[in-house]
Amino acid sequence: MLTLAVARTIIDAAFDRAAELGLKPLAVACLDGGGHLVACLRQDTYAILRSEIAIGKAYGALAVGQGTRWLAAAATERPHFVGALSDMSGGKIIPVPGGVLVKTADGIVLGAVGISGDTSDNDEICAVAGITAAGLIADTGA
Repeated sequence: MLTLAVARTIIDAAFDRAAELGLKPLAVACLDGGGHLVACLRQDTYAILRSEIAIGKAYGALAVGQGTRWLAAAATERPHFVGALSDMSGGKIIPVPGGVLVKTADGIVLGAVGISGDTSDNDEICAVAGITAAGLIADTGA
């Protein structure tokens, strides 16, 4: 289960990695396996909608069962499919890197982390750092 304590560990480690890399202010969202928000925190002076984008990245990863790097590639290769997913979800899915599944060592999906604020690649790097810091496995969809 992706608990609040685990989510806080992920978020704190993601913010620490962002500070190490000198990134722009981030929003980090953690969703449980059912797509419910466990925690979402944002750094000061972030741009509006960052929290919603972070949630959309995590939601997209859960929706397709893999990280949003896969979803970003699908948006290029199969735009009608990704458009249909977006329509079916009420526009909740953000198909760019930065949405990462959280798994156990046995491959069980506990939830997903979405980050927004810097480049999608940097957002993903921070998500992976947070998930790893919590002792869990990150699936970026690569």
